[in-house]
Amino acid sequence: MRKSHIAGFVLLALAMVFMPARSSAQISVGVAVHIGPPALPVYVQPVCPGAGYIWTPGYWAYGPDGYYWVPGTWVVAPTVGYLWTPGYWGWGGGGYFWHAGYWGPHVGFYGGINYGFGYGGVGFVGGRWNGGVFAYNTAVTNVNTTVVHNTYINKTVVNNTTVNNVSYNGGTGGVRAQPTSAERAAESEHHIAPTTLQTQHEHAASSNHALLASVNHGKPAIAATTKPGEFTGHGVVAAKAATSSQTGSASGGNRPPSNAANLSKADRPPSHTGGTGSNTSNTAHASTSTTHLNNAANSVPKGQPHAQNKPQAESKPHAESKPPKEGKPH
Repeated sequence: MRKSHIAGFVLLALAMVFMPARSSAQISVGVAVHIGPPALPVYVQPVCPGAGYIWTPGYWAYGPDGYYWVPGTWVVAPTVGYLWTPGYWGWGGGGYFWHAGYWGPHVGFYGGINYGFGYGGVGFVGGRWNGGVFAYNTAVTNVNTTVVHNTYINKTVVNNTTVNNVSYNGGTGGVRAQPTSAERAAESEHHIAPTTLQTQHEHAASSNHALLASVNHGKPAIAATTKPGEFTGHGVVAAKAATSSQTGSASGGNRPPSNAANLSKADRPPSHTGGTGSNTSNTAHASTSTTHLNNAANSVPKGQPHAQNKPQAESKPHAESKPPKEGKPH
């Protein structure tokens, strides 16, 4: 009996020795999906609920019934000085894998996806930490300056350019971005997994039938929320269907060519490990500023250092104010 136990330990040790070496921010375990996620929907960012909240953009997650939308929301950082690196879908190993988002001292690689509201594909320009206090760039975020006083305006990050709403990296029609040296360096920094509220927020989205892409056809009625898990009430914002291209503004956004097929669960492959991703596995503003759309381009300085929650690979606000009419290419 003891010999069999010893043999088991030896085999386990050998497996660990020959396991590919990866930093925690590169581990991506979960479901490989053969079809990329739908385009990112267009929506208005709900007003920031108060000082200290940081915007975490919405994303498509994957479950037993196919892709479903996890609404963008405002979240309090788990520790002072940390920023959110959004998760992203990336092609590799024969399928699309989810690379989980995470909190860290720098924003790392998130696939070059233009999530908007300061997340233009590289880095984050929606705000910054100043001496332990988070300040908001009202050029790209919806903040009520009569309530939140730590603000500034940096319009140099806004670039009116034509972008699309592609929601994944690599593969057919995907974003062709690669991590910068600074983003690679960020992978070795200390990271914190999504907060409990973020995990609960995604779980709530997974159980909301209306958030399935096959039901909402890329236009979720709960596209963003003021706070995690609050899917009803004044703080919920609905979405418009994404268009193939849109004119840039202070927000950001992406859309793939044609992903109609992505809206059904028919092509869901078996679960397995693969890809390279982030450090966690997927479980699963009263405003004096202008209205901000999710689909507009942000030209951001390159080179800022990388985390998140559901298939991993890693894991709808209520609009009292309608999102502005989409313009031409975003």
